[in-house]
Amino acid sequence: MLRYGSITGLKPEQMAYYKKLHAAVWSGVLKKITECNIHNYSIYLKEIEGKQYLFSYFEYTGNDFAADMKKMAADSTTQRWWKETAPTQIPLPDAAAKGETWSNMEEVFHHD
Repeated sequence: MLRYGSITGLKPEQMAYYKKLHAAVWSGVLKKITECNIHNYSIYLKEIEGKQYLFSYFEYTGNDFAADMKKMAADSTTQRWWKETAPTQIPLPDAAAKGETWSNMEEVFHHD
């Protein structure tokens, strides 16, 4: 199992909409997340110096992360979901430079 943490910004004027979306995530999106071997997935919100940030954490149990992420990206329901969520987020510079939304984080400690 691999653990992944990532971060992105959230537009303050979109916070209520983002929370509303995630209070009732589409069943097709949840199904695809599970099919792509992602488990224990959480997203947290934190204000830092007046700016909103989202932190995500999940565990990957598959054998080919890149292939599973391609499968997820090819899913039409997931693509529609991302069209709803992407405009609410503010990518950090490293993610934006790669045309991505979320910045991967380095794990520096873990304890079971």
